[in-house]
Amino acid sequence: MQDEDVIVDYYGREERALSGAFTKVFIWMFAGLLVTGVTALITVNTPALLATILTNNFFFGGLLIAELVLVILLSARLTKMSKSAAIVSFLLYAVVNGLTMSTIFLVYTLSSIASVFFITAGMFAVMALYGYTTKSDLSKMGSILLMALFGLIIAGIVEIFWFNDMFSFIVAAIGVVVFCGLTAYDIQRIKAMSSQITGEGDFETKFAIFGALMIYLDFINMFLKLLRLLGSRRRD
Repeated sequence: MQDEDVIVDYYGREERALSGAFTKVFIWMFAGLLVTGVTALITVNTPALLATILTNNFFFGGLLIAELVLVILLSARLTKMSKSAAIVSFLLYAVVNGLTMSTIFLVYTLSSIASVFFITAGMFAVMALYGYTTKSDLSKMGSILLMALFGLIIAGIVEIFWFNDMFSFIVAAIGVVVFCGLTAYDIQRIKAMSSQITGEGDFETKFAIFGALMIYLDFINMFLKLLRLLGSRRRD
């Protein structure tokens, strides 16, 4: 009976550790989305700042470079960063992303942005639940999706120099599928990694930020692709 109690206690502690680390990933992801949303709304209601983003190519290009640098920094150097540096870098990325995303309010109606956001949230939740509960190994699917992601990046570069409505629509549709799949894949990866996290501390926080960044990017990109497909453009 004692041995059974030990086993139950071991698995109970392991499950609590998994739940705690996993929950923190979503807390930081939601914090990032909130910071991005608030920043975008403040920017679109600050004419001088918005005008700078729209008219100053060097400033806008600098924001895009800052986004890339922060993602690379968080992905490659997170374990060597302090907890405070990791938090500041993640929140700074969310702010910069909010600045660049503020322009969607000039292209799409507020109601369609809100509708697409909730659609994205629903799709994200379904794929996250699948990734968390499935017994299937999604590693092979993940490898294919990552290759497809590189294809989307190349297609995005092509769109800069050759914009075509049909091509853009197809890229957006493929993007939705890719980021839905990546959501399930990333959630399964985060679940597997979080099962190895024990106790509190800086490492757990940095892990939560790393996981939050992955699913934050999945959510944002899914949202932007869906907005391209479903969003209603402003007429004024």
